[in-house]
Amino acid sequence: MKDLSVNKRAGFDYEISEKLFAGIQLTGHEAKSVKMGRVDIAGAHAIERGGELFLIGMKVPPFQPKNVPAGYETERTKKLLLNRDEIKVIIGKIGTGLTLVPLRVYTERGFVKVELGLGKGRKKRDKRELIKKRETEREIRGHVGL
Repeated sequence: MKDLSVNKRAGFDYEISEKLFAGIQLTGHEAKSVKMGRVDIAGAHAIERGGELFLIGMKVPPFQPKNVPAGYETERTKKLLLNRDEIKVIIGKIGTGLTLVPLRVYTERGFVKVELGLGKGRKKRDKRELIKKRETEREIRGHVGL
């Protein structure tokens, strides 16, 4: 499994409670671009439409910038490939106030997959507490090594 893109902000902005894995429906030139590592998932999230899940905000630049297909959009909405039972469970959890956020995009046996995290958004004060906690842990580790 080769990581193509990692969403570092997701762990900071959301408190991830559960991780899921799904495929992404891509066109041919999008798949080539993603496999080259040219993908940005920062700020992306998944929504439900008509009983299916879609990934919004994932940016995939064109594979060949000078040979772009007509009507190509870098932030096109992409369908997530999951079983119906999995989709029903996820939709039920999204309805309770959780957000479905992409954590990383990777390849598995030649297929492009996405790791999704079900999480609750953190408030500003929670983020500050998290930063303080990390700093104190870093200081403690620094003093122990002396």
